[in-house]
Amino acid sequence: MAGRTARRRVLKVTLDGSPVTRHRADLLATEEPLGIRLDGEALTMTMRTPGDDIDLAAGFLVGEAIVASQHDIKEIKLCDGASCRHEHHGSSPGNHGHDDIGNIADITLASGPAAAAGHARRSFMTTSACGVCGKTSIDDICVLPRAPLADDTTTFGAPALADFPGKLRDAQKVFASTGGLHAAGLFTPDGDLLVVREDVGRHNAVDKLVGHALLNGMLPLAGHALMVSGRASFELVQKSVLAGIPLLAAVSAPSSLAADLADEAGLTLVGFLRGTSMNVYTHDHRVTAEPGKTP
Repeated sequence: MAGRTARRRVLKVTLDGSPVTRHRADLLATEEPLGIRLDGEALTMTMRTPGDDIDLAAGFLVGEAIVASQHDIKEIKLCDGASCRHEHHGSSPGNHGHDDIGNIADITLASGPAAAAGHARRSFMTTSACGVCGKTSIDDICVLPRAPLADDTTTFGAPALADFPGKLRDAQKVFASTGGLHAAGLFTPDGDLLVVREDVGRHNAVDKLVGHALLNGMLPLAGHALMVSGRASFELVQKSVLAGIPLLAAVSAPSSLAADLADEAGLTLVGFLRGTSMNVYTHDHRVTAEPGKTP
């Protein structure tokens, strides 16, 4: 967990009965910048929780529709500003790799700079709260998948979906220490949790998960569900769609634009997934009372 948390002295105030104050040590989730460089050119700067930075950079490219397969990327190096090193991939759901801290992810595409020229025409800052802050128009952010999700006939049982939030929370190691991180989890229709990623930003957690899938040859993620903490925003719907995920679930509400894009793209969007209830906003044919199944 080194690099993911920072210790800080705080004043603890308790109001049970007579007010009590005392100083104590507390852990905070780390938030630091990561620059993403594409074929030698600066592409973006994102504020993230350090760790899984290679996955984050790869997932960001998927969400920008720059790459669709691991073969589109020749190399990703993590740099500290003076030197770079190649990172290897592959980890279990609870084993977050890439713990060495660097501040630049240097990506080389397999097809060379020309292929990315149209996508890398802008420079923008991505904060931990916004995944599309640098976009200049709705047309820039409305990106649909190469293969329609409507072709994915996977179903998900409502009882299994109801267990997603608890399983995701149990797997959040850094959240348990800080209470300050979002999470994204990849599930099977049977409710098995395959991959978990945490970050101060919802979109970063999803990028880390999608990047892991990309670099391990798992894309498109047909037949899987993505569970996220917090709300289902437009950018999370787009990232899910471009990764080929047929169902996105969130513990809070979606935005109207998120629901519109999910409906158009063929994505099943589930919100307010808490306890034994949920709202299915789009393509509700994938949510059944029986156990889910993959064709």
